[in-house]
Amino acid sequence: MEREIITTKVGIVGGGPAGLMLSHLLSREGVDNVVIDNREHDVIANTHRAGILEAGSVRMLTDTGVDGRILDEGYEHSGIYLRFNGENHHIDFKKLVGQTVWLYAQNEVFVDLAAARRRDGGDVRFGVTDAEVLDHDTDTPKINFTDADGVAKQIQCEVVVGSDGSRSRTRDLIPGRVKHTMRYPFAWFGILCNAPFSSDELIYCHSDKGFALISQRSETVQRMYFQCSPDENVEDWSDERIWDHLDDIVTGPDGYQLKRGEIFDKVVLQFRSFVQEPMQHGNLFLAGDAAHTVPPTGAKGLNLAFGDVALLAPALVKWAKTGAREDLDTYGERAAKRIWKSQNFSYWMTQMLHTPAEDNPFLLKRQLGELEAVTSSEDSMKYLAESYTGWPYDLPELMEA
Repeated sequence: MEREIITTKVGIVGGGPAGLMLSHLLSREGVDNVVIDNREHDVIANTHRAGILEAGSVRMLTDTGVDGRILDEGYEHSGIYLRFNGENHHIDFKKLVGQTVWLYAQNEVFVDLAAARRRDGGDVRFGVTDAEVLDHDTDTPKINFTDADGVAKQIQCEVVVGSDGSRSRTRDLIPGRVKHTMRYPFAWFGILCNAPFSSDELIYCHSDKGFALISQRSETVQRMYFQCSPDENVEDWSDERIWDHLDDIVTGPDGYQLKRGEIFDKVVLQFRSFVQEPMQHGNLFLAGDAAHTVPPTGAKGLNLAFGDVALLAPALVKWAKTGAREDLDTYGERAAKRIWKSQNFSYWMTQMLHTPAEDNPFLLKRQLGELEAVTSSEDSMKYLAESYTGWPYDLPELMEA
């Protein structure tokens, strides 16, 4: 089959937030790139995913000229609540570590990045099919695909980045790969509902009825979750049963109550931790969910993807401008430090807050002891705050708008 040839410096497979942020940062430094994704733009834009953005992730969006919409339409949170024994305990991020986080849905981050790439003339192609990476272990990698109009094309580049999400196919191309995986014995039952805020900040709730997260989406739409079985059937749960169960989890002597509303979306989210090593081979580099996933308890998913990009973008710019590969060749091992710190934090939050699978009163009491220890120690709260708000990104000159 004869293919139309596209030449560029970097070919990016995956046009979610990680791929688009990388494309944006490279283009700012004059490094040509092309992005492809098998999903349509509107499909990604309308796939509702919650989002808590670390301070560094917010700066990546605002300080590099993507968009400041998050500052107008997002919600800045100065902390979270840990709720146990029916009472809230506030973890004040601003007081403890001088940082905040922002509530801003991941699909809105995508919308902002896609708009920025259009504004800046970026080459991003959605709705492609039959994407295939070839010769990634040579100096002339290629990406074959069929575009949304049915035209067969080939990207001829020098480096390929796989940012194609948790169902990545590019990661399968890395020989000798090791997949570190942990599956949890529970899942999250998530709802979206038409209701006002039930709290000014997120509440992570531990109880003998299971875990619940009282999250948010906007002033009129709320996102909430409760612990459930991985094989739970959403059809078995009426709105009334859901609200009654959530009330049972959050009830306590402080009289706290949720504000109910019409539930218009129900979903069961599976829990697992995953890391692939290595994250690179030849001229193929992985970023984001293609290389790792975390349970959502620590709010690390998108932030960890941006952490990868914060290392990979400067390394690619340096290589493109000078030919030096030392930063590229050490990208994976440098990224792994943040990845495993995030895995540890996510695991810690998950095991501390979720009811153990086995019916063991000792384990529940032990968790309460841990929660008491955390909330009664400024040093422990500072560790949680530092980990939740995120460790600094290293984005030297790329952060200068």
